[in-house]
Amino acid sequence: MPTADKIADLRNEVEGLSAASPTAQDLMKSMVKLLHDRMLKYNWVGFYMLEPGAQPPVLVLGAFEGAMTPHTRIPLNQGICGAAASSGRTVVVDDVSKDPRYLACSLETKSEIVVPVFVRGKVAGELDIDSHFPAAFTPEDQELVQFCAAVVGKKLENSRS
Repeated sequence: MPTADKIADLRNEVEGLSAASPTAQDLMKSMVKLLHDRMLKYNWVGFYMLEPGAQPPVLVLGAFEGAMTPHTRIPLNQGICGAAASSGRTVVVDDVSKDPRYLACSLETKSEIVVPVFVRGKVAGELDIDSHFPAAFTPEDQELVQFCAAVVGKKLENSRS
């Protein structure tokens, strides 16, 4: 379990990345690298963003760290990613083998967290993290990932104003 100090340090680093990143894309690239490198159980970290104007709506893979995934485009009615984006709620799955929504990316993945990214109150995308460990995401992890998604949402809002 991550310590409160480690979480606080990461939050400060994320805020620093946001201030230093000229664009939301730069921020997302830096953020996935930071989380992947610093959080032992975060084996795949990536952003999926809603494709503007796509009908039906579809999530498109953006910045990520970890193994390649066959899932570069995910309709909102598919997978845990689709569930989080369509509901606007964080989804934590402790054992992906027991969740029928799970779209298998890697046989090593045991648990997953998906947090929506909001821009002006609407889902614009999400931060998706897979772990090779079952039940890897504690409430502290959830709080950290939600914080990261909120920072990206603010950066996107500011870049679209």
